[in-house]
Amino acid sequence: MDTEQQKKGIGLIPLAALVIGSAIGGGVFGIMTDLSGSAGGPALFSWLLVGTSMMMLSLSINNINKKRPDLKGGIFSYAEAGFGRFAGFISGWGYWLTCWLGNVAFATLLMSALGYFFPIFDGGQNVISVIVSTIFLWGYAWLVNRGVENASYVNAIVTVCKLVPLFLFIVVAISTFSIQQFINNFSSDIILSANGQSIPFSSQVLSCVMVMLWVFVGIEGASVVGSRAKKKSDVGKATILGIFGLIIVYVLVSMLPYGTMSMHELQTIKTQPAMGYVFEMMVGKWGAVLINGGLIVSLVGVWLSWTILPIETMRNMADDGLLPKRWGKVNKKGAPTYAIVLTTLCTNAFLLSLLFTDSAYNFAYTLGTAAIFFTWLFLGLYQMKLSFQRKEWVQFSVGFLASAFQVWAMLVVAFNEVMLVLVLFLPGILFYLKARKEQHEPIPHLQLDKILLIVISLVGVTASVLFVTGVLHL
Repeated sequence: MDTEQQKKGIGLIPLAALVIGSAIGGGVFGIMTDLSGSAGGPALFSWLLVGTSMMMLSLSINNINKKRPDLKGGIFSYAEAGFGRFAGFISGWGYWLTCWLGNVAFATLLMSALGYFFPIFDGGQNVISVIVSTIFLWGYAWLVNRGVENASYVNAIVTVCKLVPLFLFIVVAISTFSIQQFINNFSSDIILSANGQSIPFSSQVLSCVMVMLWVFVGIEGASVVGSRAKKKSDVGKATILGIFGLIIVYVLVSMLPYGTMSMHELQTIKTQPAMGYVFEMMVGKWGAVLINGGLIVSLVGVWLSWTILPIETMRNMADDGLLPKRWGKVNKKGAPTYAIVLTTLCTNAFLLSLLFTDSAYNFAYTLGTAAIFFTWLFLGLYQMKLSFQRKEWVQFSVGFLASAFQVWAMLVVAFNEVMLVLVLFLPGILFYLKARKEQHEPIPHLQLDKILLIVISLVGVTASVLFVTGVLHL
């Protein structure tokens, strides 16, 4: 039996590829434009801050998987094990929101990249873009419906392909890097507001953090499909391997342009993907062609990953009784068809926003990042609780640093976005209550569950009123 499971499960390398493939999407190809409102110093400090936080999260995932190999429901199971059923639901629902909102962002960028070669797409937000995005969306749903594990292996192949243009960009950027130019772009004083005053260092850091967090969304990918791994221990290893690779790639891609171009040149590049235009300045027209081609391959792969992740989360939550049973019902291939269709419909409905806003990509990725703060926060808190119970104080510190950063980001960096996410939790709570009724369990059955349910519901309703009255806005 063990031998058979070893043959059928996902191995370490495909799991690590899933972590990298889930996180590397369109964001890294456009990150230099998103960071151009900050000088090199604040950007580098922000990478230290965000990179440390992400490493704490990956170490927490690794430690929890070692200490609690029985938790096979995915990343939401950590919240449930530590803080009850409703906490597990909040963690899983937040992750589900993150993934399908991310798919909307990917659709926008994919159509924009195709527009470089085919002008008919016109920036990626017209009618033809929505139609083609819809075809992609349902194509992925069909593929995943034929078997999640097969789709994961396709993603591993795509990951290798999309890293090639990134590494080529890094090599060329290193060869043209000027220390003097980097020093000129380093001081925060060179970034000025519209009235000509320099923007404070702290404000520049805050503008970087949300962008950087977005490109790390997906590092928990191996945990989400952990129940399908050959070895449970591979989940933590894959996450750590993936995060190391991501930090190196992200820092190089985003910081090297500070040593190859002036701040004025960086700030004048507004069209995405920015990397294509920067590389074109370095090597000529073929550079933009290569980068845009790489972006298309990257988005095709990451979109596939993020079709898998929310569906697996829904299946695991339904199997655990946190969502109605129908969400977890699988077909002959082991894929949860109902969850696939429902998730795809939600994504498809949101795709229509591409026709009515000029900032669909920014809105989708900021909201998706805000949603995953809840998942990451419960992960760090459970690391703290587990380590406290075992008197493992180094591990406790890891969890504390991970949790503290999430709280800071929620309150300081993305407060309005977090409040909107709480509004999106309200319909999910109805599904949770229905699931509890199906399971014939009290609603809720634990005191902590009751407190969390009441608090989240009240804050969600209050946030709804504040957004409708215009007190809060994005």
